[in-house]
Amino acid sequence: MTSPHRVHLTALVSILVACGCGSSSVSGAAGGGGGGISASSGATMSTGAAGHGGMGAGGQGPSGPVDASTIEGKLMMGYQGWFACPGDGAPPNRWVHWFGLQDPVATNATFDLWPDTGELDADELFPTKMTLIGGGAASLYSAWNAKTVDRHFRWMAENGLDGVFLQRFLSELTDPAFLALRDKVAANVRTGAEAHGRVFAIMYDVSGSPEATLVDDLKKDWAYLVDVLGLTKSPTYLKDGGRPVLAVWGLGYKDRPGTAAQAAAIVDFFRTAAGPSHVVTLMGGVPRDWRTLSGDSRTDPAWASVYRSFDILSPWTVGAFVDNAGADAYQKGSLAPDIADAKASGFRYMPVVFPGFSWTNLNGGPLNQIPRKGGAFYWHQVYNALSAGSTMLYGAMFDEVDEGTAMFKIAPTKATLPAQGTFLSLDADGLALSSDFYLRLAGAATLRVRKQAPLEDKVPIGP
Repeated sequence: MTSPHRVHLTALVSILVACGCGSSSVSGAAGGGGGGISASSGATMSTGAAGHGGMGAGGQGPSGPVDASTIEGKLMMGYQGWFACPGDGAPPNRWVHWFGLQDPVATNATFDLWPDTGELDADELFPTKMTLIGGGAASLYSAWNAKTVDRHFRWMAENGLDGVFLQRFLSELTDPAFLALRDKVAANVRTGAEAHGRVFAIMYDVSGSPEATLVDDLKKDWAYLVDVLGLTKSPTYLKDGGRPVLAVWGLGYKDRPGTAAQAAAIVDFFRTAAGPSHVVTLMGGVPRDWRTLSGDSRTDPAWASVYRSFDILSPWTVGAFVDNAGADAYQKGSLAPDIADAKASGFRYMPVVFPGFSWTNLNGGPLNQIPRKGGAFYWHQVYNALSAGSTMLYGAMFDEVDEGTAMFKIAPTKATLPAQGTFLSLDADGLALSSDFYLRLAGAATLRVRKQAPLEDKVPIGP
C-alpha cells in the first residue's frame, strides 16, 4: 500500500519500502525556503498556563458537540486508522503499519513515534517481542478494535478537538481483507464521533490506484459508502452548505494517477452530476506548488482550471520547511499568495500544519529529522496560517507514528520506550512534556481557528 501523503524533503529522493502491507513514496521536490534545521525557535512556551492535568488559559478542555453543519472555523485532523495486529480479529490478521515483516522485533519496525498505550486495557493491547525499559511487554494497538478508536475520540472531546478526515486508500479496496478492515475502521470512527460529539469526513487517497479506472473506482466506492454503509446519514458526518464534505487527496501530483481530464471529471461528478444524495462539498488535497504548476505539481496548463474548480484546496506541506524561518518563507512566498488566489477565484483554502517529522525506521532518515521544538514549530505554523487569513486548518496527523507527525498521546520520556530499537518520545528535544501535550496544543489551536481565544505568537499552554 502506498503512503497517503507526500513528504517534501530536500535531502530525500528515495522510494521507501515496506509499511505493513506494501510501499510508500516520497517526494524529491525541494522544501520551501527551509534551509537547515534551526537550533532555536522564534516561538516560546507560555509560563502561566497549567501543566499536565489542566488546560490553563490558553488550552481547551472538554467541549460540547461540534457543529457538523460547516467546515468553517474548524481544525480537522487526518486519521490514518491503518494499524492492525495479528489476533485482532481483522481479516488481514497481520501487523499492518507497525512492522515491515511479520516478526515484531525492533529491526522490523516501520514507525518512529512510540504511542502512549498506558490507558489502554488488556483487550486493546497486542504484545510485540520487544520489552519496555521499565519492564513488561511493549504492546501496540489495532484500529480494528472499536474500543480503542472510541478512546481516541474521547481524547478529542476531552481536548476540544473538532474531528477527523478518515483516510480511505483507494488502491486497497480491491483486496477483500483490507476492504473489510477499512469498512470496520470507518464504522468505528462513526461510532466514536457520535458517542463523543465530534465530526468526521472521508478523505480518499488515490496513490497507487490504477489510472484507467480511477474515476469509476471513486464513484463506485462513494456510492457504497453512502448507500450501503450509510456514513453520510450520521448526524456527525461533516456537512458544508448542506452537502457532505468529501476530500480527494493526490490529484495533480507528478507521481500519482489522474490526468487533468480525469480530475475535471471527478470534480464535475462529485460537485454536480452525482445526484442529490451523492453530491458533496469537495476538497482537493493537492501539491504544494498547485498555483504555479511547478515543483511537485503536474505542469499541464489544464490543471490551472482544475485546481480552481474544487470547493476547497488543501496543499500538502509536511516537510516543505524544517524550521520557523522556512515556515515564514513559505507564508510569504506561497501561503499568502495562495489565499489571495483562492479568494479571487471563489474557492476556499485549508492550510496543513504539522508538529515535526521523523521516519528513521520507515526510510532510514535521521531520527527526529524535523524537531518539534516543544510545540513551537507547530504553533508557528498555526500563527502564520491564521495571521494570513485562514479560516480552517488541516492537522497532520492524529495518529501518524510512521512519519512522526502524530498528535495523539505519545510516550513522554525515553524511560517509557522499548529497551530495544530506535524510537522517539516527547522529550527528544530536551523538554519534559506530558503525553497529551499535542492534543492540548491542538485544542488551543482549535480555539484560535474559532476566534474564541486571542492569537499569539508563543505556545499558549504549559508542558
